[in-house]
Amino acid sequence: MLDLDLAFQVEKSVAITDASSDEEKAHYKAWERSNRLNLMFMRMSIASNIKLALPKIDDAKEFMKIVEERSQTADKSLVGTLMSTLTTMKFDGSCTMHEHVIEMTNIATRLSL
Repeated sequence: MLDLDLAFQVEKSVAITDASSDEEKAHYKAWERSNRLNLMFMRMSIASNIKLALPKIDDAKEFMKIVEERSQTADKSLVGTLMSTLTTMKFDGSCTMHEHVIEMTNIATRLSL
């Protein structure tokens, strides 16, 4: 298939050189492709307001660890504040209905991390 798991199961090999064998070059190329696709899929699935808070990392395994660390260190007071805001929000007509729903979705997304 796509060998997407390659970047997670195998450590990145050293950069290829002219002296590298064809097998090493093929492995490196496959790992790079797997890593690039994993990063793309993970970044696509994260809400845009959360993406801004994440550092730019070129290793899918490291990116996953950072997302995991950030999701585990959620402050309980922040969760309480977000839940309070989300449950008491009312549409007051000061913005469009679309903007109101997007704002609620963003708060819900922040709660899920």
